[in-house]
Amino acid sequence: MVTVAPTEHRSRLLRGAVELLRTQRVAALATLEAEGSPFISMVPFALEPGQGCLVLHVSALAQHSGNMQREPRVSLLVMQPEQAGQPVHALPRLTLLGQARLLEPGSESWARCRAAYLARFPEAEPMTQLGDFRFVAIWPEGARQIAGFGAARSVDGAELRAAIALAAGPAGPVDPVGSDALTPG
Repeated sequence: MVTVAPTEHRSRLLRGAVELLRTQRVAALATLEAEGSPFISMVPFALEPGQGCLVLHVSALAQHSGNMQREPRVSLLVMQPEQAGQPVHALPRLTLLGQARLLEPGSESWARCRAAYLARFPEAEPMTQLGDFRFVAIWPEGARQIAGFGAARSVDGAELRAAIALAAGPAGPVDPVGSDALTPG
């Protein structure tokens, strides 16, 4: 049985997810090694609103790059940093599940993702000229959101892509128009 949260509660949770995606620039990326063992690494990420994806810029030499090429199923953890004096069990966090896809250099998707990445990390522009670095799009399929102690829910892919679009937009208050259509798990 699915419990549907009141619109006000869903809107608050959506605002929390958008805020995390907007303010945090690194994630823990979980990939699978060839023998099936999990491998976790830190990656900077950007948001490409038009496609509703997260963008990584990775070296072909990195362990996670080979893992994503072999097995595109990935998970990313985006979380608020620990704050002195605050309980760590209530840290807001979003665990995304998705599919990784290496982008073809020069393609429209590559150009959009490159622009989104450089908008967030302009200092990375010289790295985009290195031959072993590639852009990877993470296409989100769903997520688990923890908005604080006792506030957890599943987020479907459509709501997650909407949160990415809102988070990539100009900073300011989030007005989740159409939040009645959101589907919490």
